[in-house]
Amino acid sequence: MALNFRELLIKNRSYRRFYQEEKIDLSVLREMVENARITPSPANLQPLKFIIVNKPEVNRELFGYLKWAGYLRDWDGPEQGERPSAYIVILGDRNISTHVGWDYGIALQTLQLSAVEKGYGGCAIGSCDKEKIRELLGIPEALEIGCVLALGKPREKVVIDEVKDGDIKYWRDEQDVHHVPKRSLDELILKEIL
Repeated sequence: MALNFRELLIKNRSYRRFYQEEKIDLSVLREMVENARITPSPANLQPLKFIIVNKPEVNRELFGYLKWAGYLRDWDGPEQGERPSAYIVILGDRNISTHVGWDYGIALQTLQLSAVEKGYGGCAIGSCDKEKIRELLGIPEALEIGCVLALGKPREKVVIDEVKDGDIKYWRDEQDVHHVPKRSLDELILKEIL
């Protein structure tokens, strides 16, 4: 049964542990990029490019250039067997537009929702060694590395909590459940002009 939109949003978490051996078919990854391709783009400039990485030896090297879960200081990232089985690198072509922030956000959310709809999950990673990634993947200098989307079949439970005492840091409990505090709706809505 297909998820309704709210359920899709709730399941769309930043997953950081995966069933590494469960591969994602290239056709699924291409479909995800196709979904991102048809999204809105400011002035319809469409400055984004994508690199799909689905090769275990390249995945292994790319993994080493990524930084995982900044709030979890005592965790170095997923162990062997829990690592992503694929990646999509999102690039901004600065020859087309110097303002690609909106495009990154729209594409990233679309890719992640597409992954969840297919039974996968992802984690957007902006903290990484971009020069090493550029070299590894042969990315031309004119293309800015926006972020890397790590993908796979989720191996962890992630839940949404209400923010308590203003603390928005995610954390893990004794059962290794990943908790993500979210601000209340009333805190987010500044005014309702009726």
